[in-house]
Amino acid sequence: MGRFIVLLGPPGAGKGTQAQVLAEKTGLAHISSGDIFRENLKNQTDLGKLAQVYMNRGELVPDDVTIAMIRERLSRPDCANGAILDGFPRTPAQAEALSAMLDDLDGKVVSVPYISVPAEVLIERLSGRWTCRTCGKVYHSVYNPPKKAGICDDDGGELYQREDDQPATVEKRIKVYLEQTSPLIEHYRRAGLLVEIDGTLPIEEVTRQLMEAIA
Repeated sequence: MGRFIVLLGPPGAGKGTQAQVLAEKTGLAHISSGDIFRENLKNQTDLGKLAQVYMNRGELVPDDVTIAMIRERLSRPDCANGAILDGFPRTPAQAEALSAMLDDLDGKVVSVPYISVPAEVLIERLSGRWTCRTCGKVYHSVYNPPKKAGICDDDGGELYQREDDQPATVEKRIKVYLEQTSPLIEHYRRAGLLVEIDGTLPIEEVTRQLMEAIA
């Protein structure tokens, strides 16, 4: 029976970092929905071509296409014992589809850790990022500031803030995430699978609590 873990957390919660650490510690595959999309688009698979049609029209890719991509990925040998899912499901309907899919693959969702971080902390984390125009090195005004404000330590290049990292954009991204995900969080809470983790703790402590949650 494959053990599948659905890892939830808003942008800036450190979900991607923790998913990689958990994959190393558990030996389970780290399955990122973004990676699956990019792979299908790059390899021009039938599903990738179909997704591209919707994307070119500026529409959301329908659930059945996304689910088919996930299903294909989860049926590969490296997921036989389970996997850590990052970025899927996003809605209760996708969660139901995942459950049905895993029944067929002799697996089940055993734990849904939710890395919870207050919005104001997320905004500070994400909107403090500055990038060097020349070499692309990323700084943070609080956690990793440059020696001289606005200038890259390595090559003296000008530091600028990507649109994604500007406070107003960050606030909107977080709001959208929380609105879209709250029904999913409730879905897994009702199923008794949700474990809330304090994402403001040091990285190692978050990892320790995640390992406990999925044990």
